[in-house]
Amino acid sequence: MRRFLLIPHIKIHNANAMSSPYTIGFPAMTAWLGAIHALQRHIRQHGLGDLTLTGVAVSCHQFDLQTYKGPGDFVNSIVGTANPLDKDGSRPAFIEEARCHLEVSLLVEYQGLDSDEREQFETLVNNRLLCMKLAGGDVLSAQEVETIPVDEDDEQAVKKVLGRLMLGYVLIERRDLMIKAMQEQNKDALEALLDHLKVMHRSTQEGEGKVTWTSSRLAPGWLVPIATGFQGISALGTAKHQRDSATPHRFAESVVTLGEFVMPYRIKDLDDMLWQYRVESERNLYLCQTLSSSNLIGD
Repeated sequence: MRRFLLIPHIKIHNANAMSSPYTIGFPAMTAWLGAIHALQRHIRQHGLGDLTLTGVAVSCHQFDLQTYKGPGDFVNSIVGTANPLDKDGSRPAFIEEARCHLEVSLLVEYQGLDSDEREQFETLVNNRLLCMKLAGGDVLSAQEVETIPVDEDDEQAVKKVLGRLMLGYVLIERRDLMIKAMQEQNKDALEALLDHLKVMHRSTQEGEGKVTWTSSRLAPGWLVPIATGFQGISALGTAKHQRDSATPHRFAESVVTLGEFVMPYRIKDLDDMLWQYRVESERNLYLCQTLSSSNLIGD
């Protein structure tokens, strides 16, 4: 029997849409797992010290990226916000930040909680949620949380919990597509990523003066680039003015791979959509991965 916490329909304002240094869109999985980790620390500090939040699934119900594309424009522009004027009335330096408004539901697996502590657990989450930042955004509202036991051998029970994530799209990892392209076609990671994201337009001439255009992609599905962690690029050590003097620091760069948005009813195994932390210290990798894809870490 697995136990889950459902946090339904969280409305978030001005979340960080710059998921990596070179991708803009849905917030990175590091942001969602970071929020769940912060929630776990808060709950442990308030009497439930044995609680562990082991994985999270994200279902997006609504997404509004703050960009604008005018008539005749080739690219989209970021919709920015003005900073307050300086003392002399001049405008301060402006740094563009990609933002988004969204509504999501989170399905969080937990362990280490007795049945008589569930009510306290739900109360702590409800009270804390509206005070948190999720992906850098402000939580405007959220429905009451609910704990749900699920027997994986009971197909109807699995369908019932997946139905609670409708209508929406859950984000799953599709790194397997990149690995397949790299192994079979001898491509590097960037080529494999871009080949699955590009849209190919082709024209077909049908008779005199008639041309039909078609669009296609390399693989079916709603594939997107997603940031799933970091890779260290320097040795562990200390950094100047670091806030935590007891924790080793290092420089790191973002890890970007393929993800796919799918409707929850297409999920056959709950592990396909549950994300958790994965550390590969030998390769300096600090990743977020779905439970079903963790066996690909060596590829």
